[in-house]
Amino acid sequence: MSTTKNLFPLNGDLNRRKFIYNLTKVAGVTALLTSPLAGKAGSFFDVEKDITVGEIMDMFTKQISGAPFSNTVDTLKAGSRDIKVTGIVTTMFATVEVIKKTIALGANFIIAHEPTFYNHQDETTWLANDDVYRYKADLLKQHNIAVWRNHDYIHSLVPDGVRMGLLKQLNWSGYYNPSASNILMLPATSLGSLIEYVKQKLFISKVRYIGNLNQSCKKILLMPGAAGGTRQIQAMSKEKPDVLICGEIQEWETAEYVRDAQAKGQNLSLIVLGHIASEEPGSEFMATWLKEKVPGIKITHILSNNSLSFL
Repeated sequence: MSTTKNLFPLNGDLNRRKFIYNLTKVAGVTALLTSPLAGKAGSFFDVEKDITVGEIMDMFTKQISGAPFSNTVDTLKAGSRDIKVTGIVTTMFATVEVIKKTIALGANFIIAHEPTFYNHQDETTWLANDDVYRYKADLLKQHNIAVWRNHDYIHSLVPDGVRMGLLKQLNWSGYYNPSASNILMLPATSLGSLIEYVKQKLFISKVRYIGNLNQSCKKILLMPGAAGGTRQIQAMSKEKPDVLICGEIQEWETAEYVRDAQAKGQNLSLIVLGHIASEEPGSEFMATWLKEKVPGIKITHILSNNSLSFL
């Protein structure tokens, strides 16, 4: 009997051999390997010149069609574009814990996917006298750390960087179809086995779900993050998947639709991963991109982990 470990074949893993091969062709490689930087993780070249926060931001956004966007949440939340980068941390949330780990690493640039100050626009006027906000903002200022939110831009990559990071971690990259990016046609498996598989691959202790654990699942609608009830329901109505796997839901919207669909006799199930678990691989994707583009800078991905615990 197969187990969740081999339910799905390994697809889409990054091949790092090509990068190592290219490294050997760089002029003066022997000298570089004996430099002080050679012993640092993620550092293969000397930095030819100081690189700034703004230059790295521009390097990423220039590959996005229509960028820079005039209306975006992807702005600096702390620091300035002129800060010379000593190291970069990628993460889902620039939490106080992540900031302290950044300081310990000697890094000064955090690229986060989600807000730093507890609301989508990172508006802080309403927090001006709040002790928690002030502590966090002061910590960033004292250590001259820049925080850039990369949300709209990474989702605007073609294909979506967050989605591709998630597919890679699930070993499902080989099932990606550019013409139907939300839909995956997987080898048939039970809902229960599918749940155990995603928990294992994404390091999730528990998920919320609706459905019969013995139901056969093959057509997957994958919607990481918080797409919203309307988009989730419209996608289920159009695509008729066996199961929707999503980041988070409005309990009074998507879950109720699935419950009624089941009462109608439809084989439609729901797996709710949690917002962070579903999009954290996007920050891993960002770290990989940075290591390829700025190999002279130490890049570290730090898990922000779930703020909630489960009993």
